[in-house]
This record gives sequence, C-alpha cells and structure tokens, in this order.
Amino acid sequence: MKPSVPIIPGETLPVTTYAKDQPGYQPLPVWRDDDGTTLSRWHCTWRERLRILITGDVYLWQLTFNRPLQPVSMESKAPDMNQ
Repeated sequence: MKPSVPIIPGETLPVTTYAKDQPGYQPLPVWRDDDGTTLSRWHCTWRERLRILITGDVYLWQLTFNRPLQPVSMESKAPDMNQ
C-alpha cells in the first residue's frame, strides 16, 4: 500500500507531508486538523486488493518509540468532511 493524494478524491484539502526530508522514512501526505487529527489515504495494488478480498485482513504497523499508543481508526469509505 502507498499513501495517496488527494487525501479525499474530489475534495481540495490542504496537505501536510510528514517525514518529507527524513531519510529512512516514507513521506506521509496527510490532511491535518487544528486539533492534531490527521487523515491519510492509502492505495492498494491489485494483488493487495485480492488478498484483502480473500482474507479480509489488513495489518497496521505503528511506531510508538515506547510512548503511549495513539488512537487510530481505519475505514474503507471516504469520510464525510461536512460533519
């Protein structure tokens, strides 16, 4: 899977890129709210889509650096930004 922009297709949200100039990390484009909430979109290859279709599984790695785990939410549909 690779991070994708626009963050929500059809929406013109501002993009912040984390780890843009950090060797060893993949740049992560996100929409960032004033409260620190971020939203990223990930695009699956056809092989990944078939694997997910068959297994129903998606795995999430998080680097915590031994700090408290951050709350996360994974969705399969675009969020409604008008809520």
